[in-house]
Amino acid sequence: MKFRIAADHPALPGHFPGRPIVPGVIILDRVQQAIEREHGAFAAPIKLAQVKFVQPLLPEQAAEIAIEAAPRGWKFRVHRGDELIASGDIASA
Repeated sequence: MKFRIAADHPALPGHFPGRPIVPGVIILDRVQQAIEREHGAFAAPIKLAQVKFVQPLLPEQAAEIAIEAAPRGWKFRVHRGDELIASGDIASA
């Protein structure tokens, strides 16, 4: 799933003033949406077993989410072109 966060998103002014970056929680929300789009809504709260942010995502930059089924949930990777932005494991709690 491809996505882009608009420069006028309400979370950006406080994260960080004068040099906004997309908050990790917004990226994780898009990951959850991608999983639910492909596999249906989570029946229980989710658990983030591991998450790693390695590069910032700036407003208006295009990013893409790749999801892979895992024994207890899904593995995800978020890329901006060839650059890895975030990766981790997500599952129903």
